This record gives sequence, structure tokens and C-alpha cells, in this order.
Amino acid sequence: MEKKLSKKDTAKGISFSEEEVKFLKESKLARLATVSPGGQPHVVPIAFEFDGGVFYFRGYYLTKSLKFKNIQKNNKVGLAIDDLLSVQPWTPRFIIIRGTAEILTEEGPGSIDERTSIKITPLVKRSTFQRNGNN
Repeated sequence: MEKKLSKKDTAKGISFSEEEVKFLKESKLARLATVSPGGQPHVVPIAFEFDGGVFYFRGYYLTKSLKFKNIQKNNKVGLAIDDLLSVQPWTPRFIIIRGTAEILTEEGPGSIDERTSIKITPLVKRSTFQRNGNN
């Protein structure tokens, strides 16, 4: 998970504004959407890391989880990161990603779950930062 990507390596031309990067680096929790082989959506909260271009996550018993099994069969995923700045006036902020997931397994000691992570490469991005003209 230490690999850092250059701007050229970011997903298919998807880039993030400084404001979006700040928001993503301050955020700790996202919702990951996967799809079962039968077409059933599955949405779960995940803790994530963001390196400026792609997202990574790990988890306890990751390789036994439904999200992992779904990604093995269909690597298309959705990711939602959001918060609520204010209720009055209503001021939500969000970044929604559609992309692909890649299973990464590091060599070395430890259980398979300790050595496995998921990399999410954004292909499509929507955000309140774009709607506000700040991108």
C-alpha cells in the first residue's frame, strides 16, 4: 500500500481538486458498493486511505467478507464519501466514485488478511465540489 502514484498514473484522466483532496484526506469513512454474481447490491462502511489518485482499504477477515467475494467475481465498485457541514442551511458535501477494484496481496509474514488490501481506481467522479464550480 505504500506505492504513490504520479499525476500521470491517476485513473483514466480522473483528477481531484485541492479542495477534494483535502476533504478526502480528512475523511476516515466511506461506503463501498459491490454487486453479487446474482446482481444483488451490497453496501458496507469501510475505513480507507487516499493517496491523491486512488483509494485503498483493508479489513479484519477481509478475504472471507462478502465485499471481497463480490470483487473477485465483478471488480466494478462504487464509493461514497460524505459529510454534513450544516443542517441550517442544509450543506452536504460528497464525492461519489465509480471505478474498479484490484486485490493486492503483499509477500511476507502474517495472515492473508494482514497482507491483503483492495485498491480502488476511480473511473467516474461526481462531487459537490464540482457542482459548486470549485473544481
